[in-house]
Amino acid sequence: MKFNATLRKFALPAIGAALALFAQNAPAQDPAWPIKPVTMIVGFSAGGTTDIIARMLGIELSKMWNQSVIVENRPGAGGNIAGAAVAKAAPDGYTLFMGSTGPLSVNTSLYKRMPFDHLKDFTPISLVADVPNMLVVNPKTMQANNFKEFMALLKANPGKYFYASTGSGTASHLATELLKSQANVEATHVPYKGAVALNDLLGGDAVHFMFATIPSAVQHVRSGRLKALALSSKKRSTGLPDIPTVAESGYPNFDASSWFGLVGPANMPKAVTEKISSDIARVLAMPEIHAKFIEQGAEPVGSTPQEFGKYMKDETAKWASVVKISGATAE
Repeated sequence: MKFNATLRKFALPAIGAALALFAQNAPAQDPAWPIKPVTMIVGFSAGGTTDIIARMLGIELSKMWNQSVIVENRPGAGGNIAGAAVAKAAPDGYTLFMGSTGPLSVNTSLYKRMPFDHLKDFTPISLVADVPNMLVVNPKTMQANNFKEFMALLKANPGKYFYASTGSGTASHLATELLKSQANVEATHVPYKGAVALNDLLGGDAVHFMFATIPSAVQHVRSGRLKALALSSKKRSTGLPDIPTVAESGYPNFDASSWFGLVGPANMPKAVTEKISSDIARVLAMPEIHAKFIEQGAEPVGSTPQEFGKYMKDETAKWASVVKISGATAE
């Protein structure tokens, strides 16, 4: 499955061109916006990848706007609680949602009832970053030095090993379900609420492995508390080029990266939407911010609202196929 085909055309080198386009076609802006703090709601716990990306972006936007950007965490239901709060907010640009693969594409295929329609109840603003998921194990409880040894352990011990996820139906859950399906192996799912999953993996008592986003796990890999075995993306990470992908390790059709993007309530003013989008592009084009994203294992993207809207539709269709293949459901 070529999940990243559409995404790659938004690669970082295109940010400069996007900036030029915004400069030529920028709508007349209301100089009064923003006149008060902007709230950016995150659907997962503090310390997780969505939170890290939101805070890096929020710091720079607050400087540009001369107004505070408040990051508010509302974890639960795979990001749906936070998404519902933003969908019901006033469409004035002061309440935004740093969404991700789950609430902005996958959850509609997992949940019988959704508190919002992600393609109708939001105003797409910008695709912000692409982040591969990293297969990590606790080396104290699962002695696998590489992906091949990891797979051998799973095949020899069906159901013995437990894997953590940041919640049922999240990217970390679906990545493992997809691997189980393609490799015909068994492992027991232990869902958590957001970043708590990684804490339990570090503890080593309840779970043995998980697909974690790079920003949330890379510091623990570097310290030796976790061991990285493979990435979920088709291509290796710019920031971690020594870690192989699952695709190159025997499963060429495996691709389960995460992505993160900013939306607001439906019917936001076009001028405000495009201002936020163009300012995000400016932030991502800053060399120091680019370096910070890469250091965290995130690939900066940047897009127009129209491009991001189309991307959300395409990803919805692709993830629907993955959910069907894996048989995954939200618990």
